[in-house]
Amino acid sequence: MAEPRWLTDPEMRTWLNVTQVLMLLPAALDRQLREDAGIPHAYYQILATLSGADGRCLRMTDLARVVGTTTSRLSHAVASLEQRGWVERQACPSDKRGQVAHLTEAGWETLRAAAPGHVEEVRRLVFDNLDPEDIAQLGAITAKMLPPLAAS
Repeated sequence: MAEPRWLTDPEMRTWLNVTQVLMLLPAALDRQLREDAGIPHAYYQILATLSGADGRCLRMTDLARVVGTTTSRLSHAVASLEQRGWVERQACPSDKRGQVAHLTEAGWETLRAAAPGHVEEVRRLVFDNLDPEDIAQLGAITAKMLPPLAAS
């Protein structure tokens, strides 16, 4: 078996920072959305994703892929969003076996009400401490990181 490619000291410091961001940022965003809007970050992501989709709807399988969850977890989340009247499941017009999630007007209004506080928190936690060059570098770095993650 080949020798492991251990991280260098600079790589290890960077990796530890990345893991902290990956743990702390979602928790902070979830806390803000729960406190200010009464919804978890995962639900906000579903509503936001649907709001940007054509006709404010997406196939359930596509929505699960975009928000980074399993179809089973998404189904449970959508059931909760349906109970709140924010999302409706409908038969997929192109595939009668499939379903689409559709953002309702009430869901759109919920998203619109939650968005200002959420955006302010994203700005405070992510962008306010970065200069324009840092933001460009972060964008370039994350763009390079996404393809292998999406393929896995």
